[in-house]
Amino acid sequence: MTAPPRQSIALPVNLHTAVMRVPDIPLPYYRYLYDQVGRRWHWVDRLRMSDEALTAILRDKRTEVTVLYVNGAPAGFYEFFCEDADTVELCHFGLMEHARGLGVGKWFLLQTLYAAWAHEPKKVAVTTNNLDHPRALQLYQMFGFSPVSTSDALVRPLSDDEILRIHKGG
Repeated sequence: MTAPPRQSIALPVNLHTAVMRVPDIPLPYYRYLYDQVGRRWHWVDRLRMSDEALTAILRDKRTEVTVLYVNGAPAGFYEFFCEDADTVELCHFGLMEHARGLGVGKWFLLQTLYAAWAHEPKKVAVTTNNLDHPRALQLYQMFGFSPVSTSDALVRPLSDDEILRIHKGG
């Protein structure tokens, strides 16, 4: 995406929302968000990381994590990585199951893109693949992204041992 979005989308009525940046997000909270948003789409990479490796990413000054709350509860998040002055990468974006179907997805993506363009980059990049929501690419294109390549991802389920380690907090 090489220009800010020009759309304007109203927030659905009767929802109380907040979009809050979390500069020092606790690892358990981050893993909770990542799992709740990404479980359906087979997000496991960050769950497999050691605390040290994940802390290094999340405490990097170039990383930004922002959480969407709907009616007081976490409902989704996005994560940026500001590669350099010219490029902001949208690393993760999504809604939790309970927030899907409320009409906040497009609105939240637009808020995400406004936040990315506030860094004044020359481009905003996002990577999606065949494991993401079937309409993800179409949605990104609707907001001004242009595909530059394609790839397929493989499902790599967590093992029982990995699931136990995650739930024990280690």
